[in-house]
Amino acid sequence: MPIEFAISALVTLLVVVDPIGLAPTFLAVTDGLSARHRRQVALRASIIAAGILIGAALIGDWLLRTLGITLPAFRIAGGLLLFSIAFEMVFGLRIERQTHAAEQAMEEHVRNIAAFPLAIPLLAGPGAITATVLLAGQAAGKPVPLAVLIGVIVVVALASLAAFLVAERIGKLLGITGNVVLSRLLGVILAALAVQYVIDGVRAVFA
Repeated sequence: MPIEFAISALVTLLVVVDPIGLAPTFLAVTDGLSARHRRQVALRASIIAAGILIGAALIGDWLLRTLGITLPAFRIAGGLLLFSIAFEMVFGLRIERQTHAAEQAMEEHVRNIAAFPLAIPLLAGPGAITATVLLAGQAAGKPVPLAVLIGVIVVVALASLAAFLVAERIGKLLGITGNVVLSRLLGVILAALAVQYVIDGVRAVFA
């Protein structure tokens, strides 16, 4: 059903992308920029990430068929990948990786920080792309669920934009402890979703 699919897709992508969790990284990457430039970077990063995920939703299933990869196989592989991201979130490894990416961007003076590392790989990373392709596979051949998925991607992009625009306030509100607790909680939820993807894939294979 479209409503159930929309809720599932929204929860999955929000957990994978984790806009609130990326707020501290956004602050680190845009350190030294004016408020106007920060807004421009936030808007651009969100648009680029949305474009990448919408592209994955539209041609991801076709690409799998072209490469001869079955959807159950991709579900299992995608579930394992999502579980690895969840593992990093639960044990704090993802925060270290994001921070490292942000530090590299600043050290190398990347001209377009909206594209890298914000849009890629932090917003539209391997996990988000994998989740989008898996969700698009569930909506294959059905225009309404596919349109719902695209709408969900836009909502997630807007949520990311909003989180970036209020990043400084979020960081102060949650504090160090709050950010850590939120990341761990989202990691557990993502791990459960990842296991469900693997179970669905295995069921499809044996069916």
